[in-house]
Amino acid sequence: MLVPTVAVDTHPVVLAYNAFQVVGIAGSYFSESKNPMPYSKFAVSSKKNDDGTSTTKKMVPSRMGMLIIYVPATIVALAVQWFLLPLIKDSTPTVAGWLVFAHFVKRDLEVLCLHKYSGSTELDAARMIAFVYALTALMICFVSTPTTELASREVYSGVSLFVVGSLGNLYHHYLLAKLRSDSVRKYVAPKGGLFQFVAAPHYLFELIAWLGIAVASHQLTGYLNLLSMTMYLSARSQNQNNWNKNKFSEKEWPASRKNMVPFVY
Repeated sequence: MLVPTVAVDTHPVVLAYNAFQVVGIAGSYFSESKNPMPYSKFAVSSKKNDDGTSTTKKMVPSRMGMLIIYVPATIVALAVQWFLLPLIKDSTPTVAGWLVFAHFVKRDLEVLCLHKYSGSTELDAARMIAFVYALTALMICFVSTPTTELASREVYSGVSLFVVGSLGNLYHHYLLAKLRSDSVRKYVAPKGGLFQFVAAPHYLFELIAWLGIAVASHQLTGYLNLLSMTMYLSARSQNQNNWNKNKFSEKEWPASRKNMVPFVY
């Protein structure tokens, strides 16, 4: 049985970032539950103000918005792993750092080659998420325990969890992409895989991948990131499930279907 172990980097910058993560964990679920991040089907081009007026949001095509979100973190992870760690810390790149890089490369490739988009993304939201992801990549790459100091079970467990999570996430993204033809971009009730049980199995597998990164990181920063992602994706899966229930008939989408974890949540 895997028993995760956690080390704590006591550098003041890292501790300050950990405090920032704790605040994010506390607020991410409630923030996302109340106001879903405006991308994908939750994108809105205008916002109603208290005085009754509307503010128009600057939007970009969804594919461009997703690249804005993921590419900076990809570049940051590669730069830290390949250049900055050997230069600044005189140390070798870490397993967790390469897993972070692989995660965002996968996301970039999915945006370019797999996903089929029809909507738009709020530009400011894309920039904000991009900053958070880039900062996450930077910190995990920098603070993760060197591979030579990890127990072999932590390396193998972390990599195995990441591979399982990434493949499961990719498979369910593939199922979603199959639902939409190149000419028709309407929403269809997802089916196949764990979509028979939950609204967002791709989120569940993404969290398994982040768990693998946390185990390989062997640092508090990685586990706090996992908790933050869990809160955020839990709320977003709930929003997704509610959207499906309103969009599709009971036959297409039963009211009993869970959000993210089969039979549980």
